[in-house]
Amino acid sequence: MNNAVNNGVWSGSWVAERLGVQLVGDAALPGLLGLALRRNPKRAHLLVSNVLGKHVPQSPAVVYGQGVTLGRRVRELLGDEEAARAVVLGYAETATGLGHSVADGLGLAPYLHSTRRPVAGIAPAGGFEESHSHATSHLLLPEDPGLLAGDGPLVLVDDEFSTGNTVLNTIRDLHERYPRKRYVVVALVDMRSPADAGRLTDFAREIDARVDLVAAASGTVRLPEGVLEKGQELVAQHEAAAAGATGGPTATRAGSTTGSAAEPTTGPSAGPADELSTGSSTGSVAGAATGPGARTTAELSTGPKPGAAAGPSPSRRPGRVGRVDLRWPHGLPDGGRHGFTPAHRVRLERALPAMAARVAEALPIGARRVLVLGFEELMYAPLRLARELEQVLFGEVRYSTTTRSPVLAVDDPGYAIRSRIVFPAHDTPADGPGERYAYNVAGAGFDTVVAVVDSAADTPELHAPDGLLAQLGAHIPHVLLAVVPSYVPEPLYVPERPAMLPEPLRGPAFSSYAPAEVGWLLQDLSDVTLEAPTEEREEAIQSGGAHYAESLPVEYQPSERYQELFHAALDDSAGRIAHAVGVVTETVIAERSPRPVLASLARAGTPVGVLMRRWAQSRHGLDLPHYAVSIVRGRGIDANALRWLAAHHDPRDVVFVDGWTGKGAITRELADAISEFEASDGITGFDPEIAVLADPGSCVRTYGTREDFLIPSACLNSTVSGLISRTVLRADLVGPHDFHGAKFYRELAGADVSVAFLDTVAARFPEVADTVDAAVKELAATDRTPTWEGWAAVERISEEYGIHDVNLVKPGVGETTRVLLRRVPWKILARAGAGADLDHVRLLAEQRGVPVEEVGELPYTCVGLIHPQYTRGATGADGRAVNV
Repeated sequence: MNNAVNNGVWSGSWVAERLGVQLVGDAALPGLLGLALRRNPKRAHLLVSNVLGKHVPQSPAVVYGQGVTLGRRVRELLGDEEAARAVVLGYAETATGLGHSVADGLGLAPYLHSTRRPVAGIAPAGGFEESHSHATSHLLLPEDPGLLAGDGPLVLVDDEFSTGNTVLNTIRDLHERYPRKRYVVVALVDMRSPADAGRLTDFAREIDARVDLVAAASGTVRLPEGVLEKGQELVAQHEAAAAGATGGPTATRAGSTTGSAAEPTTGPSAGPADELSTGSSTGSVAGAATGPGARTTAELSTGPKPGAAAGPSPSRRPGRVGRVDLRWPHGLPDGGRHGFTPAHRVRLERALPAMAARVAEALPIGARRVLVLGFEELMYAPLRLARELEQVLFGEVRYSTTTRSPVLAVDDPGYAIRSRIVFPAHDTPADGPGERYAYNVAGAGFDTVVAVVDSAADTPELHAPDGLLAQLGAHIPHVLLAVVPSYVPEPLYVPERPAMLPEPLRGPAFSSYAPAEVGWLLQDLSDVTLEAPTEEREEAIQSGGAHYAESLPVEYQPSERYQELFHAALDDSAGRIAHAVGVVTETVIAERSPRPVLASLARAGTPVGVLMRRWAQSRHGLDLPHYAVSIVRGRGIDANALRWLAAHHDPRDVVFVDGWTGKGAITRELADAISEFEASDGITGFDPEIAVLADPGSCVRTYGTREDFLIPSACLNSTVSGLISRTVLRADLVGPHDFHGAKFYRELAGADVSVAFLDTVAARFPEVADTVDAAVKELAATDRTPTWEGWAAVERISEEYGIHDVNLVKPGVGETTRVLLRRVPWKILARAGAGADLDHVRLLAEQRGVPVEEVGELPYTCVGLIHPQYTRGATGADGRAVNV
């Protein structure tokens, strides 16, 4: 839709008719540009872009698409090799978002924009003047002093290329400091005169550099003689008329001009002017325009001038102002003021969906026309949020920003600026206080506005009675404030930082696995006495006196008969395990990452992680990194382990690995923990979905099988897991900068079968290769959406057996085995007809005097029930001793 043409009327016709200004050039120009009058002694007219998202609210897809398209054209011009060496520079304030979008389209280049906000401690790397602007001084404040020092192409981006003076000033300043051989100038519109075009060519020859130009459209503005004086006279006339309409000569300072409240973009009018006014009068004024299509130049006041008391119109109450927490990633720059790298771009892309979802959730029910309003130089972050919101919201989303630029507003379909909201600056600007503006917002029919500012601008002035939020609330029913942290680079030299996290523990010093098989992101607590009798632990855990991760059970020493069962089960199931290992590994490589970083959940996941690593090595020659990390139900994953992984690998490549799913508690725990970690550390990219050998609970999408069968590594404790205990998290042992702890049971080396288990399974890899390939293809075409049927079964069993606590119901062969080895079991439910997979369960149950009850309808092979309401000596379901 051509929003610069409203019902057949070009939004530059009002100025063109009165000043004799002509827009000549490409046929696309009237769709891209409208005209308005400036309150500026240097230039009378203002080219108002309809696709920039500054003065005219526009679809964020259109705004972002314009910049990305230009960036792709630059990349085609330069070629990939040169594009990879380029730096993109945008101009404050109007083109900061456009420049950033061009950098996205270029895809390979860091981005920097000029700024008018000095930042303490950051030395300027350059500066220049913008001759026609009302605010001229531009600073360049890159965090990396070498950002502009390379010899690759410099891409300069502005919204319009009018005379070329700004670009010449920039290149002249930077070329003296950082000479290079190529520059590319990018603009939405090239409006230079033939003489100005010649000046740029001469300048390029003078500095012995190539200067290319890329623009969406080109043309020129023909100005009659005396246009500046005539324009100033016209502005003065209409401001005087507006001042009279609002009751005084200074009323326009806090006003917004409109008559019928019509909007040059899409959407309905908000209704008659008196429904929006917070001033004393509305209607036509003496001296209003009388040309075709003209209505009125009256200013519709949003309230008294800055500093005076503000009050709503009797006809409507001010809109409600709320706040939404974006959870902006920690340490991610809010824009290009100090530089924005491709790595920053990756982090932002990952975080955007969640941030947009938070905005969507905070919107009032039924919001159908939403404006995301950025703040002066802060254009890109609000634009990307708006673009993401546009894709998920059922309704219309528009985007624009506030501005320093003073422009006359005239409510006429042939004029580009139909309304304005005026408010005091709220970011303590270096050049002192002053007015700021939001154009084409009042009267546009928005039911919600999301105002996005950086934290430096979240000041008392923003929230004052005459501040931006109050002024928006005078026109729009709902106002949401979203604050992006203002990024301030760290000093180049900082005091000594806390010690770095240690390197992973490896065998043989810690665990019986070979050093290359796994690195343990744990601390060694082998010299600490942590074991407690099983009954004492159970009583403390169920009474709330202790968490299960604060102590360790006494390691189960298997009898000779039990060890025989283990070896028999291993011989019988090795092929089935090898097949599942192959399926889950191939699925991970195909769907998650071609070179995954395996992070097994210690300790049950660690043997599986080692086997997956061996499969990838034997079938693909891949030497995959593998680490073991701790996760504790109710306490989350080890955040320091995540920090270590993020510092050494791309979080997107990290795949969490576990042995099996039961009811899915750890699956949920991991998802919640990753979400909390992203919010606290600002590090994104970790995928919380676990890859498991067996998924009988239907809790994940990445698995080797969904059958509930005996995985022999579940039969034993440390002696099949590298002689490592389960993990420990206790405040007196694990500090805020420590990994979770665990013990290495060196004394159990004589009973260790960890490597034997791995070797037996890995020996079966060749014989299952063909069946794995077929299964992976079949799985890829299967709907693997988790049904969580295991969780539903656990809830049913918990109620049927009077337990009323799902944490005491442990489904599946693996979890049942754990109950018998580590907890105080009450009874075992076994599926009727279950065979050899339960031989070891029946033996353990017999040794501990636990009944095994056969059940006809059971989604698992077996389910272990922990004794409810346990106290020592109890055998009944109520926790009291009974005679049996």
